Amino acid sequence: MASVHESLYFNPMMTNGVVHANVFGIKDWVTPYKISVLVLLSEMTKNTEITAVEKRRLNKQILPLLQGPDMSLSKLIKIVSDCCPNVSSSVLIRIKLMAEGELKDMEQFFDELSDSFSGTEPDVHKTSVVGLFLRHMILAYNKLSFSQVYKLYTSLQNYFQCDKAKTTPKTETDEAEMELTNTEEDDEEDQELSEERQMEKEDLDCPIGEEELACSGPLSQKQAEYFLSHQASLLKNDESKALSPVLLQKELNNLLKFNPDFAEAHYLSYLNSLRVQDVFSSTHSLLHYFDRLILTGAESKSNGDEGYGRSLRYAALNLAALHCRFGHYHQAELALQEAIRIAQESSDHVCLQHCLSWLYILKNRKGEDNSVLLEHSVKKAVHFGLPYLASLGLQSLVQQRAFAGKTADKLMDALKDSDLLHWKHSLSDLIDISTAQKTAIWRLYGQSTMVLQQAQMLLRMNSLDSVNVSVQQNNTESFAVVLCHLAELHAEQGCFSAASEILKHLKERFPPNSQHAKLWMLFDQKIQFDRAMNDGKYHITKSLVTGITALDSVEGLYRKAIVLKAQNQTAEAHKILQVLLTHCQKIKNMEMVIRVLLSLAELYWRSSCHPVALPVLLQALALSREYRLQSLASETVLNLAFSQLMLGIPEQALNILHMAIESILAHGAVLDKGRAMFLLAKCQVASAASYSPQKKIDALESAMVNLDEAKVYFSKVDCKEQIRDILYLQARLYNSLGKVQERNKCAMLFRQMHQELPCHGVSLLIRL
Repeated sequence: MASVHESLYFNPMMTNGVVHANVFGIKDWVTPYKISVLVLLSEMTKNTEITAVEKRRLNKQILPLLQGPDMSLSKLIKIVSDCCPNVSSSVLIRIKLMAEGELKDMEQFFDELSDSFSGTEPDVHKTSVVGLFLRHMILAYNKLSFSQVYKLYTSLQNYFQCDKAKTTPKTETDEAEMELTNTEEDDEEDQELSEERQMEKEDLDCPIGEEELACSGPLSQKQAEYFLSHQASLLKNDESKALSPVLLQKELNNLLKFNPDFAEAHYLSYLNSLRVQDVFSSTHSLLHYFDRLILTGAESKSNGDEGYGRSLRYAALNLAALHCRFGHYHQAELALQEAIRIAQESSDHVCLQHCLSWLYILKNRKGEDNSVLLEHSVKKAVHFGLPYLASLGLQSLVQQRAFAGKTADKLMDALKDSDLLHWKHSLSDLIDISTAQKTAIWRLYGQSTMVLQQAQMLLRMNSLDSVNVSVQQNNTESFAVVLCHLAELHAEQGCFSAASEILKHLKERFPPNSQHAKLWMLFDQKIQFDRAMNDGKYHITKSLVTGITALDSVEGLYRKAIVLKAQNQTAEAHKILQVLLTHCQKIKNMEMVIRVLLSLAELYWRSSCHPVALPVLLQALALSREYRLQSLASETVLNLAFSQLMLGIPEQALNILHMAIESILAHGAVLDKGRAMFLLAKCQVASAASYSPQKKIDALESAMVNLDEAKVYFSKVDCKEQIRDILYLQARLYNSLGKVQERNKCAMLFRQMHQELPCHGVSLLIRL
């Protein structure tokens, strides 16, 4: 019968064939997998045929094998075999002899392990990572009773036999039966056997931590810490390589079952719940995390009361961030006020600075003016030496100034100062965010060349923080933003196959259940919408508008108005655009305001109210120039030139058009280039009416060249309606020039396209 002393301090537990012991603070236990790792370490020291390259490969795998979760024997042998086949065969033979032998073989193996530390030049140093692991295993094994040693040996036999049964699915009886079957059955069974072997090969290729490894048994402290840190790093940098939410939560529940006070496991559970937008579970796990910090006193080394207060204020701050993320702004404001109150009582300036940053975010989400608050936040962060918060504040300030219409040189100077701060303190994630923000700013200003440069710079840049041994590039939100911009730029230039490849890569890199998947989903829907509109397939756009609205309500409402306008439902489109204009002016979304004004002007054209469209276009031009939106300014000038043409002053339209055509051809989308060249040809034809005969012929021939170029642009984006209009105008011009053969060819092509395409009653003269 065990004594009271043993019952208090030595409580061995047997779970699923795994023997472990927590002996006087030794938080580790012996398992069949760890015996296999010990055999590997022993064979590495004894084998003299290992080359330097093989030894280097094995050394790289040692730490993950020591700290990672237990795995099957076949996966362990597969990993070792990839590094050194000789060692893998000797390890498998040694484990087989031990499992199929007697108990004394395992006893003798552990006795021989102690010899690794003996001698003047021992094979393993006691203070090394491997040495500490060996000492822990030897000590844990020596503390086991005889019955526990026997159970451990039985579990080792089961560990080897289960793996043997998995790798050899056919028994001798099955082989004898196979000899009695006919040839067709042999072929079928051979095919099934090859499929099974293929499945086993795929299983072996899976990384550590998949479904069959989850919840395999209790983990030691080192294994648990390694697992939590590895999964947390993957959730931050590369969510697609982390365990799925269900499997990760299952493993965390297994950890908490054996150690309910494991605070880090509760925090990882909180992060995992955020992935699936589970409000209840995330709040529950967050509160449990801070409860465990308070109970253990982990927040303060000298004073428990200070640790208690620090946990309380940061718990309130994290709760405010949680509610802000889910859109519960009132609850977030209450929690933030509580965090500010506790931080002021404790004179915690660092916590107050974090609160100030979240107060800015909260006011920004609510649509309130917070420019003064943001400037104060940056100054305070610099004063208290908080480079991370200072840099985030600077980047938020740059974003706010970009929407306010500040010049690009001032914004880039501010980002340059921010980049110096990043490189000085090695803030790799902020370096990525800064580059992605530069890409977005140039995209806002309509400079496509600079967008491509910044995007390629980020994609070609290796992160300072590696996710694991083989991955050096993080899959963060910055990469998602840059890749989405690249996909949209390729689609605008008519490279739809390249855009689809980029979106395909985004879907693989950011699965639909990941937190950044909404970015590529929105861009994918917008690209499909633009293609359907260019092709005149308005019936397809209905479902696409619904998808865009689910991801961005403002953008979805605008696209709905565009579809109604294209279908000549002028009244409904005008009503939606007026509502959208009022809303965007209220939230100060100037880019959308200008786009709505341009759509309203087009509605006035369709109603033959060209004088009414002029004030709207002038307002749009003033706003686009005030906020430095060059692409929208060029589009507005294009619309103004078209209005001048419709009002009967083509010479003035040509003068206005030359102001914007250079920018459109340099940075504009293919559709805008085609529209510009088509409008230029129309203006040339209209102006040629008052020219002399020879000058008129030259003008018409120049217009023909521009029409051919516009046709090439429209063909890239499959705009069949515009190509039909160009063919009609070319036929008329060839007729005026007396070129009968070319006229007949254009007329025939026009007739074919006119029969294929529906006619919505929009004539050539009122279409840009």
